[in-house]
Amino acid sequence: MSESTTASSNSESPTGRVTRRALFGASLATAGAATVGAVAGRATAPDPAPPSATEPFHGPRQAGIATPAQSHALFLSVDVARPDRATLRDLLSGWTATAAALTAGEPVPERPGTAPGFSAHTDFATDLDPARLTLTFGLGPSLFDERFGLAAQRPRHLHTLPEFPSDALNPAWSGGDVLVQICADDAQIVSHAFRALRARMPGLGRLRWTQHGFLTRPADGGTPRNMFGHKDGTANPRSGTETFERAVWIDSPDEPAWLRGGTYLVFRKIRMKTADWDQLPLAEQDAIIGRRRSDGAPLHGSREFDPVDLEARTATGELAIPAAAHVRLVHDIPMLRRGYNYDYGTLVANAGGATEEPHPHAPGTPEHTHGGHNQLDAGLLFAAYMNNPPAQFIAAQRALAASDRLNPLIQHTGSAFFAIPPGIPHGGSIADDLLR
Repeated sequence: MSESTTASSNSESPTGRVTRRALFGASLATAGAATVGAVAGRATAPDPAPPSATEPFHGPRQAGIATPAQSHALFLSVDVARPDRATLRDLLSGWTATAAALTAGEPVPERPGTAPGFSAHTDFATDLDPARLTLTFGLGPSLFDERFGLAAQRPRHLHTLPEFPSDALNPAWSGGDVLVQICADDAQIVSHAFRALRARMPGLGRLRWTQHGFLTRPADGGTPRNMFGHKDGTANPRSGTETFERAVWIDSPDEPAWLRGGTYLVFRKIRMKTADWDQLPLAEQDAIIGRRRSDGAPLHGSREFDPVDLEARTATGELAIPAAAHVRLVHDIPMLRRGYNYDYGTLVANAGGATEEPHPHAPGTPEHTHGGHNQLDAGLLFAAYMNNPPAQFIAAQRALAASDRLNPLIQHTGSAFFAIPPGIPHGGSIADDLLR
């Protein structure tokens, strides 16, 4: 990943349009990965953001994984329109060309057969730099059924995720043949990229679902916070370290050759009951997570990145980190969490016909009418990258579902699972080695 500053310039496109190519050199603030609760401690500071306004699209790994998290994200899931490999190949090759242009700040290529007088170029992002735009592509378990003749190339772990006791999944927000994770430091750039991808879909793919998220890193570059106010991402392995390599990238002879150098992505839409959370005393909130909300330190520690000590005791002999605290249950299960907060207000919840649920009140709360907070849909778009989902996400989620004190305060309402192919060389397309 280049750390250099690139000068901006104007260049004329083959169609005669004058376009602005990337690329001022001001440093851009970025956000770290998010989880419902920060987990094990880390001795290093979060990854710094690179100053470049562009992220390279081509290379041995797909961008948007080790890339420091941008401020805005859109997750797009689609199903292939027809059950033949040529349709899948055309969808992915068209998206590859589109993504390569978008991330470089160039006009998107015209779709074959475009009538005279029409253009795929919308001007929606003209004069805007790419804002570190990345597009990351994944393939779902359903892609390896009988439709495309790819069953023999199915990744070892790419099967439908098991159901967990705490799940309340909506099929409308789950699954999909192909996923695109679109991230940038500008919400308009994200929207423009989605629009460009959608324009290549007619006849090739059908929209299944989209989810939009945001994340802001503090001005000092510290760990961002989730909807419960806790620092989120403290335990993430740092890019370039041995821990990161062992936890994220696939390098196993048990996996098909086309996937080696890639990874897996688990996506979960997690509704967080913020109104219920806000009724809890601060000490109770900290005990549920196992960290202090104020500074992110483990309850026995003094700083955010102090190592978690599960044997630490209070002055009265009790466990400093309670037995069912979130941190304790997922300690030492490394994976790269690259999630985003979301806040849809009441739109999605109302569409689902939400009903009033029992919820706690702080002591002394007078009789009152409710403000509809049960209908709020806000929380976390959990996106975790890993190379061994059974030993990582599935093991962690089973432990959490059994006894996590967060369970009454969250709902897993969407779920999807994808294999992320390695990077794309110049002149190639997404998953070329699979589709040859």
